[in-house]
Amino acid sequence: MSTPLLDIRIERKSFAGATVLQNLGLRLAEREIVSLLGPSGCGKSTLLRIAAGLERDFSGRVLRADGAVAFVFQEPRLMPWLTVAENIGFADDRDYDRERVAQLIAEVGLEGFAEALPKQLSGGMAQRVALARGLYSRPRVLLLDEPFSAVDAFTRMKLQDLLLQLAEHHAIALLLVTHDVDEALYLSDRVLVMGSRPSGIRQELSVALPRPRDRRDPELARLKAEALTELHLAHAI
Repeated sequence: MSTPLLDIRIERKSFAGATVLQNLGLRLAEREIVSLLGPSGCGKSTLLRIAAGLERDFSGRVLRADGAVAFVFQEPRLMPWLTVAENIGFADDRDYDRERVAQLIAEVGLEGFAEALPKQLSGGMAQRVALARGLYSRPRVLLLDEPFSAVDAFTRMKLQDLLLQLAEHHAIALLLVTHDVDEALYLSDRVLVMGSRPSGIRQELSVALPRPRDRRDPELARLKAEALTELHLAHAI
């Protein structure tokens, strides 16, 4: 078996004396797409922050392969005074790679908006900028915390397909937090269902369907029923 891009083992993570995550293991392989499902407050976003190195106060370890890990947040978090191009190349300030930024703008379907300010963008367009900004540093792993929760259903489906195209084109792995069971199953190779606090992985669902996937595939419906059963047992629904 090849060395994973991420290998996480959390013995315990607590906030103010309350244990949130306990005895949790997660491995992410090269070019793999994994989603985290679970009740609100079970620690999904905390796990993502640990994976990113943004949260270090826990018992356990995180092993990362060489190469950048990038984070896409629930809100686009664009700098309102910067243009689309400047937001994408923000990590390098004014010395950003203009050729790469132009390429990413084209890949996310925002040609003609390089000089636009965030206030001129729709919610879906702003999240396309956030995806491009995440890819700018050439990461091997993209971590996404409910990135499409603030957009309408049709925009969400378009962004899901865009994300899959970007992951394939850039040969990267994705670790995604979502509350949307359909989204998790449509996007992922594996779906990890987390339980209530203190949380671990209750169940792993393997989605052995080729891409592109048909959202109406009966296998997705079967897996959704299984995921909903686990979420019900975890008191998420």
